[in-house]
Amino acid sequence: MRPAPLLLWLLVVWTALGVVASLGRLPLSAWLVFGAALAVLGVLDAWRLRRTASPELRRELAPVLPLGPEATVALHLRNSTRRSQPLHLHDLHPGGWAVRGLPRRVTLPPGGALRLDYATTPDARGQFHFGGCHALLPSPWRLWHGRRVLGEPSSTRVYPNFAVLAELAGLSVELASRSVGARLQRRRGEGTEFQELRDYRDGDSLRKIDWKATARSHRLISREYREERNQQVILMLDCGRRMLAQDGPLAHFDHVLNASLALASIALREGDAVGLLACLGQQQRWLPPQQGSGGMDHLLGAGYDLHAQPLATDYLAAAGALQTHQRRRALVIVVTNVRDEDDKELRAALSLLSRQHLVVLASLREQALDDAAHEPGTTLETTIRSASAMHYLAERERVHETLRQEGVNVLDVRCAELSGALIERYLAIKRGNRL
Repeated sequence: MRPAPLLLWLLVVWTALGVVASLGRLPLSAWLVFGAALAVLGVLDAWRLRRTASPELRRELAPVLPLGPEATVALHLRNSTRRSQPLHLHDLHPGGWAVRGLPRRVTLPPGGALRLDYATTPDARGQFHFGGCHALLPSPWRLWHGRRVLGEPSSTRVYPNFAVLAELAGLSVELASRSVGARLQRRRGEGTEFQELRDYRDGDSLRKIDWKATARSHRLISREYREERNQQVILMLDCGRRMLAQDGPLAHFDHVLNASLALASIALREGDAVGLLACLGQQQRWLPPQQGSGGMDHLLGAGYDLHAQPLATDYLAAAGALQTHQRRRALVIVVTNVRDEDDKELRAALSLLSRQHLVVLASLREQALDDAAHEPGTTLETTIRSASAMHYLAERERVHETLRQEGVNVLDVRCAELSGALIERYLAIKRGNRL
C-alpha cells in the first residue's frame, strides 16, 4: 500500500498550514484538528481498502506459441463487489518479450465482467512462465493505492514458427517445395514402387507396358511408378557456438531449425521417416525416425527447446553416436558452418558416416562475410577487412572442394537459401533413387 497523489497534496496543505500557524496567522488548534482529521480519514480509508475484495482474473493463453508472429493474451476480469473498481493493470509476461497494449487503466462495473486483450511477441524458443497480473487499486476515498497480484501463474511453450509449416501442408509437394525456393525438375515414373496402371502415353518406355493388362483391355496399358517410400532421413544439427551467429532477427540455429522442419514436412508427406540428432558439444539429443503426421509433432516437441551453446562441436563423437543409434542406411543431412580448421576432424566424421549412409553436408555461409569480401577498399581498414574475408572464404571453399572430391554432397548456402536448398537436394536424391 502506498499514498495516492490526493493524500500527498493534503499533507502538503497540512504542512503549509503548519507554517502559517507558526507565524501566528492561524490558531494552532485549527492546524491540529486538520491533522487529526486527515489521520483519521487516512486510517479509515486504508482499512476500507484492505477489506476490499480483489477482482477475479483468469488469463487465456495458448499452451503453444510460434516464434515470430504476435500472440494475443486475454485477461478475463470479474468484479464481485457492489461498487465500480478502477484498476491499473500490468501482466507479468516473460521479460524481453515485446508487448503492445500494456499497462492498461480500466474500470470494472459493479458485479460486472470485462475482457482485455494485449499482444506480445516471443523472442526465443523454449518454456516460458507468466506470473500473476499486477494491479493497483485505489482506496474508496482515493487516499491510497493498494498493489495486488491477481490470477494464477501460467506457462507456455514457444515453438519454431509452425504457421509456415501449416501453409506448406495446404500445398502439394511440388508447390510447397517451390514456395521455399527449391528449383525442381519434373520427373515421372522413375521411382521403384508400383503405384497404378494407366493408359499408355507417347514417350513411355516399353519396359513400363503391362502386357497382361494390355491383352485384357485390348489397348496399351503402362505401369505408373513413384519414388520408394518408407526411407529414412536423419537431420544432424550442429548446436555449437558457430550457430550463435546472427543473420537478421534470428540466430543461425533458428534458421537451421526452421529449414529442417520445412524439409521434414516434405519428407513426411513423401512417406519417409524423419529423425533428429542434435550435437551439443560432446553430448547429443537423439530422436528416432518416425513417419506420418505424428512425426512432425514429435520433432516440434523434441526440438522446441534446443538452443545453440557456446561450446565446440565434437563431430567425431556425433558421428559415432549416430552410427550407434541408426543401423539402417539413411540420408543423413549434416547442417553446420564449415571452417578451415575443421578439415581433419570433419572429414573423418563424414567418412565414418559415409560408410553406411548417404551424407549431405549443408554449410551455412555468413552474410556478413560476403558483405565484407565485396566491400570497396576505400580505406586501409576496409581493404584489410575485405582481404581477410576473401582469404577466409577461399580457405572455406578449399575444405568444401576436398569434401566433394571424397564423395560428400556439399551445399554452400546462406540462411535465406537453406530451406530451398535442402528440399531441392532431398527430392533430387529421392527421385534419382540414390538412397
